[in-house]
Amino acid sequence: MEKKDFFFLGSVVKTSGYKGSLVFFFDVDDIESYKDLEALFIEVAGELIPFAIHDLTYKSGQTFFVKLEDIDSEEQAAALIGCELYLPLSFLPELKGKQFYFHEIIGFKAVDKIKGDIGTIQSVIEQGKQAIFSIQFENKEILIPVSDHLITKVDRPGKTIHFDCPEGLIDIYL
Repeated sequence: MEKKDFFFLGSVVKTSGYKGSLVFFFDVDDIESYKDLEALFIEVAGELIPFAIHDLTYKSGQTFFVKLEDIDSEEQAAALIGCELYLPLSFLPELKGKQFYFHEIIGFKAVDKIKGDIGTIQSVIEQGKQAIFSIQFENKEILIPVSDHLITKVDRPGKTIHFDCPEGLIDIYL
């Protein structure tokens, strides 16, 4: 498996106690989906290493106390502080309606209410607070903000996202 087959779950924040316990931060919207994890991957020196979870106890907010199999000392646990946590993409909860994961819509056709077919989504550029669709249309790039106000429909079976863009937005790229 390659890193592209995984999603970022969170990070190892700190140790807890002296028997190798850790505190994990899960960077997710729905914490309930992850309360029964039995294993996960930790990126150590650029490699995703699988770890079995011996005990996972909810702490507060988005943090958990975690005891991993084979991590039995404070020194072993301390070596993991700051490492990132990953799970296979198959663990992502299924989204419905206009919600989507950025990785799932790459290659989708983009259709505007007025302009019609405006190309294929090549990537989602994440810049600060505003993500932007990069859409390829006849050797030109069209940039559209990722916004619930502009997206009217996500058609997963048809691999199409429908937009209602403000007048003139698409024209500046054509």
